[in-house]
Amino acid sequence: MIANRTGISERDSSPRIAPLLASAAYLDTLNPEQRAAVEHGVRERDTTPSAPLLVIAGAGSGKTNTLAHRVAHLIVHGADPRRILLMTFSRRAASEMGRRVERIARKVLGNNAGVMTDALSWAGTFHGIGARLLRDYAEQIGLDPAFTIHDREDSADLMNLIRHELGFSKTENRFPTKGTCLSIYSRCVNAEMPLEQVLGANFPWCAGWAAELRDLFAGYVEAKQKQNVLDYDDLLLYWAQMAGEPQLAAHLGGRFDHVLVDEYQDTNRLQSTILMALKPQGHGLTVVGDDAQSIYSFRAATVRNILDFPTQFSPPATIVTLDRNYRSTQPILAAANGVIGLARERFTKNLRTERESSAKPQIITIRDEADQARAIVEHVLDHREGGARLKEQAVLFRTSSHSGPLEIELTRRNIPFVKFGGLKFLDAAHVKDMLALLRFIENPRDRVAGFRLMQLLPGVGPASAQKALDHMIASSDPITALALAPSPPRAAHDWRGFVDVISEIKSGRAGWPAELELARQWYEPHLDRIHEDAPTRRADLIQLESIAAGYPSRERFLTELTLDPPDATSDQSGVPLLDDDYLILSTIHSAKGQEWKSVYVLNVVDGCMPSDLGTGTSAEIEEERRLLYVAMTRAKDDLHLMVPQRFFTHGQQSNGDRHVYASRTRFIPDALLHLFERTSWPRAGSEAARSAMPNVRFDINSRMRAVWR
Repeated sequence: MIANRTGISERDSSPRIAPLLASAAYLDTLNPEQRAAVEHGVRERDTTPSAPLLVIAGAGSGKTNTLAHRVAHLIVHGADPRRILLMTFSRRAASEMGRRVERIARKVLGNNAGVMTDALSWAGTFHGIGARLLRDYAEQIGLDPAFTIHDREDSADLMNLIRHELGFSKTENRFPTKGTCLSIYSRCVNAEMPLEQVLGANFPWCAGWAAELRDLFAGYVEAKQKQNVLDYDDLLLYWAQMAGEPQLAAHLGGRFDHVLVDEYQDTNRLQSTILMALKPQGHGLTVVGDDAQSIYSFRAATVRNILDFPTQFSPPATIVTLDRNYRSTQPILAAANGVIGLARERFTKNLRTERESSAKPQIITIRDEADQARAIVEHVLDHREGGARLKEQAVLFRTSSHSGPLEIELTRRNIPFVKFGGLKFLDAAHVKDMLALLRFIENPRDRVAGFRLMQLLPGVGPASAQKALDHMIASSDPITALALAPSPPRAAHDWRGFVDVISEIKSGRAGWPAELELARQWYEPHLDRIHEDAPTRRADLIQLESIAAGYPSRERFLTELTLDPPDATSDQSGVPLLDDDYLILSTIHSAKGQEWKSVYVLNVVDGCMPSDLGTGTSAEIEEERRLLYVAMTRAKDDLHLMVPQRFFTHGQQSNGDRHVYASRTRFIPDALLHLFERTSWPRAGSEAARSAMPNVRFDINSRMRAVWR
């Protein structure tokens, strides 16, 4: 029977639900380990939060399905969905989780499932949940709830303004750039580390600027507060500060009976601090992740969060391990287990599967990166002839620049491809212009947004924009002050149109989302003037209006779009023009969570994997090992590891001379070679083999010496 506080009466639900609850038929598709994770601490009609649970979910082990079943199981057994906090890696993942929960709950609750899952309103990313809570508690913490949120580029621009005001842009020795300064600040916040420690560990070339950076960051914080803006890091930092106050922490934690966190291996120390403050005893806390897939230290994520989780509670958290893989063949898993088995510290877990195969993953030795590109194209086309679509194949690489020779070869051979890891929708200049307009209307004290907008107008430069913004901020009614301010002398016509659209949208007469159409109509003449590919970019703006229709207000739209932007169309790298089918090119980081029938991994050699920049500490080397493991476990049927005998370093092209002779990655020592099939390319008899270097060796130096003897 469902508890009354869920909103479904006992009279309505009991006759239909009781028989299904008795057999829990909706759990029959789960394997024993998945079911143990789902049922942990859940008892019918007992909504008491359970002891802490850690689910170690190996690659391809049905993690998302298990987590969705646990949420549905809690709801079916009486948990109030309004008191469940579910945090995922992206907003899209949260939406997908909600849909899965509804499908599962429908098997028990019937038509009532939609009502219950719609009430699962606290599902999203750490940053998204943080933004909502900060608005809820704004009065208690002295924050104006009308704050706007800066993305990374806007934050860097504001950092640069303060950098310039403090005179650091004119120092005798070059001061760190705005992007570097923001990265240092962000790591201090997210890793909860002192500035000097961050500089020593991650930015040693900036260590001499510690005092200046401290002044810069203080000025940056003051500027944000004056403008009533928060950056990404503030959403977590302010939340953590709230949770540091005992009364607020108790109230925050008391709002949620159950807290579930996905991808816990990708959290940073600040996120862990928040979680432990919400549930210090671990009651009702479930975290899911895989230490072997912790690959985001460059975002300040730390594998220690998941490794140390069980011992943070007394008694320790229960651990359930999901090691049955539903993706890859056994030979691929055996090789991946071998690679990760050499890690210095990990939760013991060897993936297993019922998908038998006689084909081992291949280690393919080739001469150089040009041959590597030709070899991959040959393999891709062979698989396509065998019935595999291009979309079922992916080429993965450690760094985006590694795919350059392959992109040239694919273009030359007329093979369509899409490369992932390009610009996000929010990073496209035309979209940023539109969002700056909306942000400026929402918060006229946002100087970064105002500065960007005003300089779109012909005849308005930095000095004119600065003067107008100073005039606005000095007034208690900035929009009225803008309307009454004299226009810059060289921008009279365009300035009036700018002021009119600001005033009209601010009035609210058009309503949301119609006001976005007004903004687009104002912006389109500037779009045509600034960008050669205006028609393509205009399609993005129309798409933006379509996206906006899914949000109830301008404030919600700006907040959620900033926190989790969709991909752009006009700025997407390598959009296929010839076919609906196309090959996938992706960095390993962007490929996490994906799977393909055939996977090719570029440059599986020391210097690339591990990266020559990722071998400074044992922790860095271990993350590079996990990166190879993630790449290998994306493959379902075929895995090809490419080992060029030489490659060009640091973006050198093949006509340069900075190449190195490479050795197979240290992560596949001789002891693991029996898990792979070793081959070389070109294959004997192929056209490439016939055109390969002739088997000639002679000493040219001795010949040259002999000329003069």
